[in-house]
Amino acid sequence: MLNPCTPDLLSALDMAHPGLLRAVAPQDVEEPRGRWRGQAGAVACPRSTSEVAAIVAACAQARIGIVPMGGGTGLVGGQVMAQGPAPLILSLERMNRVRGAYGAENVLVVEAGMILAEVQAQADRLGRIFPLSLASEGSARIGGNLAANAGGLNVLRYGNARDLCLGLEAVLPDGSVFNGLKRLRKDNTGYDLRHLLIGSEGTLGVITAASLRLFPKPAACVVALLAVPSPQAALELLALAEGELAGLISAFELIHRMGYDFLAQTLPEVTVPLSPIPDWSVLIELGLPQGVAPEEAMAGLYAQAAEAGLVLDGVIATSAAQAASLWRIRESIPEANRRIGAVSSHDISLPLSEVPGFIPRAHAALAKLGDWRINCFGHLGDGNLHFNVFPMPGRTRRDHDHQRDAIKACVHDIVHDLGGSVSAEHGIGRLKVADLERYGDPAKLAAMRAIKAALDPLGIMNPGAVLRG
Repeated sequence: MLNPCTPDLLSALDMAHPGLLRAVAPQDVEEPRGRWRGQAGAVACPRSTSEVAAIVAACAQARIGIVPMGGGTGLVGGQVMAQGPAPLILSLERMNRVRGAYGAENVLVVEAGMILAEVQAQADRLGRIFPLSLASEGSARIGGNLAANAGGLNVLRYGNARDLCLGLEAVLPDGSVFNGLKRLRKDNTGYDLRHLLIGSEGTLGVITAASLRLFPKPAACVVALLAVPSPQAALELLALAEGELAGLISAFELIHRMGYDFLAQTLPEVTVPLSPIPDWSVLIELGLPQGVAPEEAMAGLYAQAAEAGLVLDGVIATSAAQAASLWRIRESIPEANRRIGAVSSHDISLPLSEVPGFIPRAHAALAKLGDWRINCFGHLGDGNLHFNVFPMPGRTRRDHDHQRDAIKACVHDIVHDLGGSVSAEHGIGRLKVADLERYGDPAKLAAMRAIKAALDPLGIMNPGAVLRG
């Protein structure tokens, strides 16, 4: 049984580490979609790994829950604890330093509180790129990205956050420090705790620093927005592009017309350079080596796709400003969605060949529950769709609160039946604990519970996230 964060604990921490604690009002503890408002006894903002270790050890001794906090941008409630004894929120915002930069090795070692955009900027100073890219990269922190195994726009070419991390430093639930901050590509010395901690959402420890993989900058990039007849045509276009330009496709994003309609309604300054507006389109980016002309490469792909009937229209960016304008369309869709207000949002992944069949099947199943606007978009290159259900004009999401669980179950049942995942890149948090229990493999769940019990027997680390408390 956990205890609430007590004045005695806070006083002891403040005396040992002056300036560590920050007062917090209940309304300050919430998640971006506004579905949960959490609670906290206080916020601790350590400046070093030793301070994190002292905090965790003190909370373990007092049996007080800890909710690790990165940028607070997660969308599944992993950063808020709405019920139970008030926990201590552990914010890594002060731990934002570069610990080492190794350009020749393509490695950057940073603390967990560094903003993702700053990690990208640090890589750029080395003449490299750190390819993890998210809509929230201006506020998301790298520790949280790793804790959630974030995906984003460039997974097709570079992989998830898990694939971009060589080593970790972390504080475990008893306050001990895991010194795994290595820069090795090969280290075959037993269980890989790095991969256990990545994606654990703060339930097995607190990530304090990471060794990150960097990559050479492409010599040239080119972006195009292509109208396609259908998701099946988009999938065939992806196969064509991979056949012609293997390893050079950085992003391949599927966009439905509803996303453009929402932009016109909420962000009219974001314009779409296609007329007429297509029902389906693809945003594709190529990162090319020396000796390959970017516009010619994209134009050649377009010509082949048009001949095969896979594209109907398109715009190829001829400048960095035009490329940024095309990317702004895709990156603005989540904000437009937020302003409209989804009844239920779904971060799902499917085997690529199942995507074209899933979309009409899910539409038909949801039609039995009512009339909806559905915005389907996402990272088609890696099979990750955001399949979000919105109320019809004149109604709000609150009008359908009583239907949210039925809508989610409808979508997730189809995803599971097709061999997909009900959590592609946002994690489980607290929102999807029941989904994990419903769809998860029993043997995997049993192993996860055993690992949690072994590493965190008191259950103090992010209580109620991922696994039911």
